[in-house]
Amino acid sequence: MPLPPEEALAASGAEVRAAAPDDAAARAPGLGRLTPRWVALPESTGQVATLMRAAAEHGLAVVATGGGTKLGWGAPPDRCDLLLCTRRMDRVLEHAAGDLVARVQAGVPTEALAGALASSGQELALDVPVEGATVGGTLAAATAGPRRLRYGTARDLLIGITVVLADGTVAHSGGKVVKNVAGYDLGKLFTGSLGTLGVITEATVRLHPLPAARAWIGVTVPGLDALPDLAALAGSQTEPSAVEIDRPCADGPLTVAALFEGVAAGERAKAAGELLGGAPVASEPPPWWGRLPGEEFLLELRVRPAFAVPALAAVARAAREAGDLPVRVRGSAASAVLHLALPSDAAPARAGTFVSVLRSDLAAHGGRLVVWTAPADAADRLDRWGPAGAATLMRRVKERFDPGGRLSPGRLPTGGPPPEAGSGERA
Repeated sequence: MPLPPEEALAASGAEVRAAAPDDAAARAPGLGRLTPRWVALPESTGQVATLMRAAAEHGLAVVATGGGTKLGWGAPPDRCDLLLCTRRMDRVLEHAAGDLVARVQAGVPTEALAGALASSGQELALDVPVEGATVGGTLAAATAGPRRLRYGTARDLLIGITVVLADGTVAHSGGKVVKNVAGYDLGKLFTGSLGTLGVITEATVRLHPLPAARAWIGVTVPGLDALPDLAALAGSQTEPSAVEIDRPCADGPLTVAALFEGVAAGERAKAAGELLGGAPVASEPPPWWGRLPGEEFLLELRVRPAFAVPALAAVARAAREAGDLPVRVRGSAASAVLHLALPSDAAPARAGTFVSVLRSDLAAHGGRLVVWTAPADAADRLDRWGPAGAATLMRRVKERFDPGGRLSPGRLPTGGPPPEAGSGERA
């Protein structure tokens, strides 16, 4: 006779507790109106595997989380019996400094990893924009910051991954391979899956040397007509590591800033400043650099880099159509990955108009708009994902990895990662 679910979960050796009403983890905002029955805090891949086998045996829905900073991204899950928190899986398992490689547990906070690597003059160059994020959560959300232009995204820096599937199977891919799931690149599949395909427990990542120096330039212009040639700046011999924009109002002035790294960072920044009309060189970034424009009502826009400026114009048009809705725009101009923040008190009808008009304009440029977070009243009315051209493929992948639909059910369309526009991120 099988053990009762609470005993089967406890047999993993991990701490498992009933979710009390005042349990901070159980009341995480990303769970919406759900309260899990149990919270588990495993310390190893083996414990996660045992927990997942017990959950499969009893048909429990599982939601994985690390620091909880992205748990609110995407739709709230439809069910959550077990909240599996990886924050105790916080060890750097191996750091081969000579090979610029590190193997870490998924619950390592990105700030802690940065501190551990800095002593060897190295870094994981992802510029995660949210404090408290973990490595596993960063991979699951496919998060990358300003320097994606030079170093790529999470998919590019991930060279090996260990995951636990819905039935408790442990699978590995890439570096330190022990077992592969035939026919699948697990690293690419799980990066951006938001926990809908399995639980990331370990990652092997490519590192880079810390730059000898950094320098920034920036200029504010009154509108798109005065915007400098961003493509020329990004592709110039000055080799910026990032080119970012910040526009506090969708139809107003905007600031362009660029980062330069390396021994000659100051000289290259000065040369690039001439492309921006003599922009001064600074040793510190602008205060908004690398930060999301907001978190309560956050959208992400992706287009091909050649259409970055038309996309900015489309945002302004959609804001006007929505009754001059205040929209803040910020992000990577050269990679054409922009984040939009709407007011948290925006009327759902106006927000819906903005999303609809903007998606219509973006379709002409092969772009996509995703609503990552939204207040409850607006979230109930908005289509978070828009047209999902890869829905059939996404459904098949979900059925292959989670046939019972028990991993973060409902969090993403058909349970799989949203299709990416040709956004300039290196896939």
